[in-house]
Amino acid sequence: MSGLTYKDSGVDIDAGERLVDRIKPIAARTRTAEVMGSVGGFAGLCNLPSDIEDPVLVSGTDGVGTKLKVAFAADRHSTIGIDLVAMCVNDIVTCGARPLFFLDYFATGGLDVDQGASVIEGIAEGCLQAGCALLGGETAELPGFYKTGEYDLAGFSVGVVGRAKIIDGSRVAAGNVLIGLPSTGLHSNGYSLARKALLHAVGDEAPLSLEDTPEALGKSVAEALLTPTRIYAKPVLAAIEQGGVHAVSHITGGGLPGNLPRVLPDGCCAVVDRSAWQEPAIFQLIQQRGQIQEAEMDRTFNRGVGMVLVVAQERADVIIDTLELAGESPFRLGNIEASEAGQGASLRYLDASAP
Repeated sequence: MSGLTYKDSGVDIDAGERLVDRIKPIAARTRTAEVMGSVGGFAGLCNLPSDIEDPVLVSGTDGVGTKLKVAFAADRHSTIGIDLVAMCVNDIVTCGARPLFFLDYFATGGLDVDQGASVIEGIAEGCLQAGCALLGGETAELPGFYKTGEYDLAGFSVGVVGRAKIIDGSRVAAGNVLIGLPSTGLHSNGYSLARKALLHAVGDEAPLSLEDTPEALGKSVAEALLTPTRIYAKPVLAAIEQGGVHAVSHITGGGLPGNLPRVLPDGCCAVVDRSAWQEPAIFQLIQQRGQIQEAEMDRTFNRGVGMVLVVAQERADVIIDTLELAGESPFRLGNIEASEAGQGASLRYLDASAP
């Protein structure tokens, strides 16, 4: 009688090696000039770009949250990796940093090589959109820790910016213009509330299924919820190169009220015009079915605004033109006003009834 093997306990080393073999050509497509070595070593190596004076490294980490639950239920895994990259690189670009490389942590109860490769393909696509390299990662097989077919993801990104070019919000002043960039939907925030409102019974509303296609959406619930997070790195960096960008805010959990004031100095109030953009239908469906109050929607979801740039008024037109050339659809979201003395940074919505 032979003794137990690692595979008997639920860990398939051979499957792990097959996944690494699948990953190597995927990661190779994202390789940049700064990368040294290849996937498979104990650590990834990356040079600093030679054209950046006094370089400062900028790092960010995040996950995808309960959006994964939708991917599991729909058995769709090809875009969730884009979300993972987006949540990290969209954070570091707010400092003016160019994303250099990305690493992922993929943990599952039992490794499905095809599923894992699909997730990594999405991560590689996100890296290509962001202009960074997939430098490496870790695959962990944890039997009994996750349900069959489920996994968790974490991402880690590092970027670089010249010290003199760091965007830190210190130059924001009254009269600056707020430029919004549209989101593709929920991105990767608020899914616990979204799933509760859409996929469970609330009051008299029967739950929707992921295959349902509400007329208001024009697509299935699964398609709407799994639309990948938009990656803003290249357009935002192009805008920053034009000069006059004083702050950048990534609109994630907390919405506009919870994120835009984070990049403003004390004494500044962001005045936001709700009529400046068209809110995607998915938010209206969530609010209506969940009977969710306006303030709760505001502090949970991005509501259609994925990124906000705070720019000098005289540079606003040039920056809008640059963003449009980069494939974005920017809009004037509002402006910065001075707050009363002693007040911290704040946000208020423009009163549509005011003269």
